Amino acid sequence: MAEAEFEAALAAATRRHLEGTTGIADLRRLSAGASQETWSFDAAGTGAPQPLILRRAPGGVPENRSTAIGQVREARLIQICHDHGVKAPNVRYVLEEEDGLGVGFVMDRVAGETLAPRILRDDLYAEARPKLAGQCGEVAASIHAVPMGELDFLPEITPEQQWRNTWEAYEKFFLQWSPSPVFDYAFRWLKERVPARDRVTLVHGDFRNGNIIFGPEGVRVVLDWEIAHFGDPMEDLAWICVNSWRFGNIDRPVGGFGRREELFEAYERASGVPVDPERVKFWEIFGSLRWGVTCRGMAFTHLTGHDRSVERPAIGRRSSECEADLMILLGRR
Repeated sequence: MAEAEFEAALAAATRRHLEGTTGIADLRRLSAGASQETWSFDAAGTGAPQPLILRRAPGGVPENRSTAIGQVREARLIQICHDHGVKAPNVRYVLEEEDGLGVGFVMDRVAGETLAPRILRDDLYAEARPKLAGQCGEVAASIHAVPMGELDFLPEITPEQQWRNTWEAYEKFFLQWSPSPVFDYAFRWLKERVPARDRVTLVHGDFRNGNIIFGPEGVRVVLDWEIAHFGDPMEDLAWICVNSWRFGNIDRPVGGFGRREELFEAYERASGVPVDPERVKFWEIFGSLRWGVTCRGMAFTHLTGHDRSVERPAIGRRSSECEADLMILLGRR
């Protein structure tokens, strides 16, 4: 679809779904989003322009039926979380077949910053940085408090299944042609310590720097809910502590801006549930391994020609960082 045709179709869809809209302006594609298209635009009407974001499958065409269902589920999940007071975007409408734009949804555009180096170093965020770890603990608690009964379309992934899913990805794509002794050892170490299924809640699944919009006052909204599931809530507390999301501030485990104690204390105050640091540590080690395997997966899609890009191999090289992180983490155990 040509750009002019795409813009006309999006304008028509927005008029159809949002009462009072007369057209759209300032349409531009954003670089954010490795697996989905992200478009920024304003809906014009009788009042002030409404800043919006379109998130859709590449070209509007999902890889398969499950991906299409996943997009609709993601929009539904985000709106339920928003309605329960979670810092999630407000979904305005889901694309329908008659819109001619494929699979996707439109939500409010929230101003702010997602780039971690700026958040960690820019003077604009200096006042907020000491508060961010605590704010992230509060946001995580609000996510885990969303009633599961309203989310019956989500799967549960147990700790054992998380380990097995990651092992199968490693075994299928890397074990034969590019094994890693560090990954092999980490898999064995984790398998011997997989925690029992305990408290189960909604888990964001990718709660970290890069998926959170910050303002000078702190956390504004959490993005990228596509791998949310039911599971161990300690996954989220650990994932934001993985060294890959500290961007050089290795002495600040929580996103490069705070201490674990600040995250845990705020979470406990907001949720009334005690945090088990050892369980979080398991998930932090698992998270480093999971990201290392994911990075190798990015390289694999480039090397096999499935998705040729500069981004894929650049991310793929980061698997070596995860190996170093795992050696440090496991060496302390």
